[in-house]
Amino acid sequence: MSWDPVATTRYLLETRTIAGHGGRLGQHYHAHGDDWIEVAQPWSEELVGDEDSGTIASGPIIALMDVATSLAVWHRLTTLVAHATLDLRIDYLRPARPRHTVIGRGECLRIARSIAFTRGIAHDGDVNDPVAHVAATFMVTAGSYPRPAS
Repeated sequence: MSWDPVATTRYLLETRTIAGHGGRLGQHYHAHGDDWIEVAQPWSEELVGDEDSGTIASGPIIALMDVATSLAVWHRLTTLVAHATLDLRIDYLRPARPRHTVIGRGECLRIARSIAFTRGIAHDGDVNDPVAHVAATFMVTAGSYPRPAS
C-alpha cells in the first residue's frame, strides 16, 4: 500500500478486519503535517477510568500514543514497514478534561539502522496545554524500508 496519511490511517484504524487496539478503541485520523501525524481518541463512557471525574483512563491514552508514534514512523518513511514498539515512556502532566476527545500527535525524529526514535504529545484541544508527553522507540525491520541518501 502506498503512503497516503489520511487514507492509510483511516484504513488501518477503521477497517474492522485489521483494526488493532486503536481501531477497537474508536481512534481515527485527525490531522497531519510534513513531519507529524495526529490520531483522535473520542471520549466514551466505556473508556472512563474514574467515574467521579469522567476522564478517559490512562490505558486508552497509552494506546493512542503508541498508535500515533507508530504512524509517525510510517509517515516519515512514506511507506508501511514492519516495526514493533521497543519502549514507550509517557509522562502525564494533567488529567484529560471530562467528555473531551484526546488528540495524540506523533513525530518521528530519526531512523538509525533499525531503530526509529519518536516523540509526541497528547492534548484535549490545546496543543500548548498537553495532557502528556511521550517518547517511544521502535524496531524497524532492517532492509524493509528505503534508506535516506548519505
